[in-house]
Amino acid sequence: MCRNIKMLFNFDPPVTDDEVRAAALQYVRKISGFNKPSKANETAFHAAIDEVALASSRLLTSLETTAPRRNREEEAAKAKARGAARFGD
Repeated sequence: MCRNIKMLFNFDPPVTDDEVRAAALQYVRKISGFNKPSKANETAFHAAIDEVALASSRLLTSLETTAPRRNREEEAAKAKARGAARFGD
């Protein structure tokens, strides 16, 4: 789907509201095709971001797992290594 939307579940420290909202913004941008909506679409655009963020927060708080929490720094290092392997330094 969208490479800019990061996985937010099961991290230590837990996800913040800002991270959820940023993912919601990326999702709405992707499906609407707008990076920045026109004045006519601005209200609907921001309402969609709020709704997606709320639904995402509810989802993240209701999910359960027995897996250990992921470390953000370790996951970032893994992603950087994958990118280097894929695209070269």
